[in-house]
Amino acid sequence: MKTTPEHDERIAKMTFGSVYPHYITKVESKGRTIEELHQVIEWLTGFDEKRIQELVDEKVAFEIFFQKAKLNPNAHLITGVICGYRIEEIENPLTKQVRYLDKLVDELAKGKKLEKILRK
Repeated sequence: MKTTPEHDERIAKMTFGSVYPHYITKVESKGRTIEELHQVIEWLTGFDEKRIQELVDEKVAFEIFFQKAKLNPNAHLITGVICGYRIEEIENPLTKQVRYLDKLVDELAKGKKLEKILRK
């Protein structure tokens, strides 16, 4: 399933802060912690807990969020389907990065061990 330019644009303009509370709800409802969520986000982006909160407070769009991030060199190892899209087939780099994050949060919520999620 290919993303459309409209879909890619919508994702680019969506703010990280609008999605972040949903990430928290998702992982906590499955018995995981905010600390584990922060570990996953930090592994992918390099952002620590303080920086994550600053980005939420600044209401940055995903476009800016990932421009500021230092993407983990092993991020390309994140594969599979999320939101109906096969990650490795997504052509738009920003959309792919957002789906990386979605996939990691999903794996955390599904009870996958952190060592596996953090693809070391």
